[in-house]
Amino acid sequence: MLQNIRDNSQGWIAKTIIGVIVALMALTGFDAIFKATTHSNDAAKVNGEEISQNELSQAVDMQRRQLMQQLGKDFDASLLDEKMLRESALKGLIDRKLLLQGAEKSKFAFSEAALDQVILQTPEFQVEGKFSAERFDQVIRQLGYSRLQFRQMLAQEMLIGQLRAGLAGSGFVTDAQVLAFARLEKQTRDFATLNVKADPAAVKLTDDEVKAYYDEHAKEFMTPDQVVIDYLELKKASFFDQVSVKDEDLQAAYQKETANLSEQRRAAHILIEVNDKVTEAQAKAKIEEVQARLAKGETFEALAKEFSQDPGSANNGGDLGYAGPGVYDPAFEKALYSLAKDQVSEPVRTDFGFHLIKLLGVEAPEVPTFASLKDKLTRELKTQQVEQRFVEATKQLEDSSFEASDLAQPAQDLKLTVHTSAPFGREGGEGVTANRAVVTAAFSPEVLDEGANSTAIELDPETVIVLRAKEHRKPEQLPLESVAASIRVQLTKEHASAAAKTKADQLIVSLRDGKTALDKAIDGQNWKVTQAATRAQEGVDPTVLQALFRMPKPVAKDKPTFSNVTLADGSLVIVRLNGVNEAAAPTEEEKAQYRRFLASRIGQQDFAAYRKLLESEAEIKRY
Repeated sequence: MLQNIRDNSQGWIAKTIIGVIVALMALTGFDAIFKATTHSNDAAKVNGEEISQNELSQAVDMQRRQLMQQLGKDFDASLLDEKMLRESALKGLIDRKLLLQGAEKSKFAFSEAALDQVILQTPEFQVEGKFSAERFDQVIRQLGYSRLQFRQMLAQEMLIGQLRAGLAGSGFVTDAQVLAFARLEKQTRDFATLNVKADPAAVKLTDDEVKAYYDEHAKEFMTPDQVVIDYLELKKASFFDQVSVKDEDLQAAYQKETANLSEQRRAAHILIEVNDKVTEAQAKAKIEEVQARLAKGETFEALAKEFSQDPGSANNGGDLGYAGPGVYDPAFEKALYSLAKDQVSEPVRTDFGFHLIKLLGVEAPEVPTFASLKDKLTRELKTQQVEQRFVEATKQLEDSSFEASDLAQPAQDLKLTVHTSAPFGREGGEGVTANRAVVTAAFSPEVLDEGANSTAIELDPETVIVLRAKEHRKPEQLPLESVAASIRVQLTKEHASAAAKTKADQLIVSLRDGKTALDKAIDGQNWKVTQAATRAQEGVDPTVLQALFRMPKPVAKDKPTFSNVTLADGSLVIVRLNGVNEAAAPTEEEKAQYRRFLASRIGQQDFAAYRKLLESEAEIKRY
């Protein structure tokens, strides 16, 4: 493809483009055109290091996917503020770049072997407890990464993790801080609650109110940003019918396959080592002594257990099991392959010392027939040809698509069919449009705004596609009729909750002034009393607990403190704090637990402060 670019740069098209650029420079000045082109693919620069538009698009897609996973069926892409999403994603990328620069400046590092171990030990990449390359590829493809991209991303995460651990692990606390925290953590509170129900049935909405809400929140009622793509799909499997295998190639493959089959021999040996403490003469004398005892009728196995200095086989009577050629020392192997079954060799000298070798058994290989291997060998030879064809076709598809203004010519060149997708948004669709790399390419500025064909996108190891935008369906205002029902539900809930809040506020005033008795039922409802509630009290709504422990301590027993909490359904809970109970001094074990918790929290705060410091000292440009 690069050669094509070089070739085309000499043609009339390139000269025309250069002429246009010269004219623009004359009209706008060199600075303007230089700035316009230099930063066209940059989203930001952090201390001179670029963050590309592609990185930003991928980060936006990642945030959108996380929201989809968190909200599930409640996710509504049309309610997303794309500008806010991009700003959030860009801030995250800038923070990440700053931390990577900080880690590099602080000389944090790790080995490639450590990175490999993290990948191998990640449960998501394992099948039945073992690393699976196929599972690894599947997972990272779903995340929109190639292998190289994923390793780079993981390497960056590990560097940031080292930096975070170094800062977070340096936090420490004083004894006074531990005791103050323990006093608050172990404190309990006596309180009572009374529910004030929201009543949606009592709310009467007018059409004008619905219309006013619709007009005021117009941006919330938009169709999603969608695109329709044309694409060419190149599949490796399609080449199998286009290749054939010659008989002579099959015969050559058969000979190569069967040539690797060799006789396996089961050996046993007795080893007397030659080393710093035992001379060659001493070792030879000892092996000859063993040989003499063997000749007198003692068993090889017993003598191996008594004399052999090979710890791996001595206890097994010298048995080394079955092995083929090339496993043993050449002198050992030569002697072994000269023996008949149950025969024992003369002493054999190797680099380890002297051996007596016994042949325990021989396993002759079963040579499969040509007919039994023909199908397998045919598949393997075809696969080799198909792989080569697929690589060449992928290159041709990418080059042809780069040069073409649409997909018709590439389709004709490779005899492919142009497919058209259903409309899909930035959260993806079905089929090929569920792939994150496809979504990223479809919504990239090059494809969506400039009308270019995409580069080749690998869906899986056997499928590649090239796409272009056929139709861009920009967000449009949804008609009032289609959203009026949901607006009514929302407004009804808000009005009912507001009415309940007003009623709760009036009751609290009446209770504080003594106009309403503290021990009497209100509207037929008794107070629900809880004594000595902890911060993790079971059976109490977490929002109520949170409000309870933020309330000021009552000035007297007959002067409780009041607050109210709005629940998810719009109802209100009046909270009456009756008293605060101080706890006993913490035990040494509790102190240790509190100290660890506080140190961790302070370490996290230090890390957050470090990030702010990096940001304040950095030169950051957003484009």
